[in-house]
Amino acid sequence: MKTTNAADEVALADRCADMIIGGGDLDDDTLYLLADIATDEGRQALRRGARRITAAVSPRDFDFCSIVNARSGRCSENCKWCAQSAHFKTGCDTYDIVDADEARRVARYNAACGIGRFSLVASGKAVHGRALAAMADILRDVRRHDGISTCASMGLLGADELKVLVDAGVRRYHCNLETAPSFFPALCTTHTQADKMATIEAARALGMEICSGGIIGMGESRRQRMELAVTLREVRPVSIPINILSPIPGTPLADVPPISEDEIIDTVAMFRYAHPRIYLRFAGGRARLSRRTLTEAMLTGINGAIAGDLLTTVGSTVADDRVSVAEAGYTLPDDKA
Repeated sequence: MKTTNAADEVALADRCADMIIGGGDLDDDTLYLLADIATDEGRQALRRGARRITAAVSPRDFDFCSIVNARSGRCSENCKWCAQSAHFKTGCDTYDIVDADEARRVARYNAACGIGRFSLVASGKAVHGRALAAMADILRDVRRHDGISTCASMGLLGADELKVLVDAGVRRYHCNLETAPSFFPALCTTHTQADKMATIEAARALGMEICSGGIIGMGESRRQRMELAVTLREVRPVSIPINILSPIPGTPLADVPPISEDEIIDTVAMFRYAHPRIYLRFAGGRARLSRRTLTEAMLTGINGAIAGDLLTTVGSTVADDRVSVAEAGYTLPDDKA
């Protein structure tokens, strides 16, 4: 049943926050009730509750990571949001494997800035063969020489391919579910979320941590955003990247109206109720947000971010990020620069 008025919605948000702070977790039905909150008073209560949860039980050390686009363009998949799909004419850069020296340079720079994790992200359904071996070599060298942990995002890999990464010292694998199961088939038909879950389970079986999240603002409903959050509880990630759609000319989502900053903050609040004790990480698309919204989102639940440029969209500088993080009251990584 749905709540019927503002007072009910405020009471629901407060009660759920109290339960989480007291050590409990919400069931799926209750989370969907939170997604159905519609009044201004209810939404404000939802945000206040998420702030209380974040302050009480979420990690307070802000977690920065960084990525390099290790292979760009010519992707066989037809994901409607993506500039790198070969199905769409977007004019994105294309190359096979990033220069190893350039990748090492970026890793060293980020390590010097106090960023603790570095990832190679590659276009395509999966990275195989010599390309996989070359990227594994880069990650092995980074881990050995640059003082930074490594992770990878290389598509729908099987156990043997993931083992190549594990042997190179990679301890975290990234594979986004992208959106709600009920919405995914409208956005991509060349692979399924079941394919993604198979890769995630194979990575976990090898002892890897999982980083998995999605993109908001692709035309999904609030309930579908919560559906993504609920489904991610099955994944058990240590980190959830929340990307904000940057409509790319040439893609089928080029004309989707931008999600509002209020909706972004509400979404962060919903994800914090669903995942109170892990890292919620701002990723692509956040460069368009105002400083006020960035700070409010961090207070509401964002306690991690990908720093630097982000694949085919412009990211945020490390210096700018550190200012927002400090304003939100998080502990910053040591400044080694």
